Amino acid sequence: MHCTRCLRGRSTGAATDLSALPPGRHDIDGDRLFALVEACAGRTRKEAKLECHRRYIDIQLVLEGVDEMGWRPLADCIHPRTDYDVARDIRFFDDAPASWIATPAGAFCLFFPDDAHAPLVSDGFIRKVVVKIAVQ
Repeated sequence: MHCTRCLRGRSTGAATDLSALPPGRHDIDGDRLFALVEACAGRTRKEAKLECHRRYIDIQLVLEGVDEMGWRPLADCIHPRTDYDVARDIRFFDDAPASWIATPAGAFCLFFPDDAHAPLVSDGFIRKVVVKIAVQ
């Protein structure tokens, strides 16, 4: 699929090969729209903690490997692990995911601010891009 291989530049219309982007942040439209590239060994379900974001929607596109992402409605999370970190737009929970979504290369998961999620679960290597879209 075309959408799993490139990202159109906002002003130039040029395509970017996502698999060639180095890990880290890549601005598309400043803090309103950007991509985070991650490349790492997966962790276990037990090691993964649910997280949520207030300011951004996440589109988590797996480029390599399988990311088994945990999910739970934020409203059902009753065991906060941390306070909300405004600077990083993140809060962690000790609640267990209600379900797990095995997401292979070429597929994505979409998480809204009312979704808690536990990404990067795998017994192998994961390369993915997380597109962050500001909600306001």
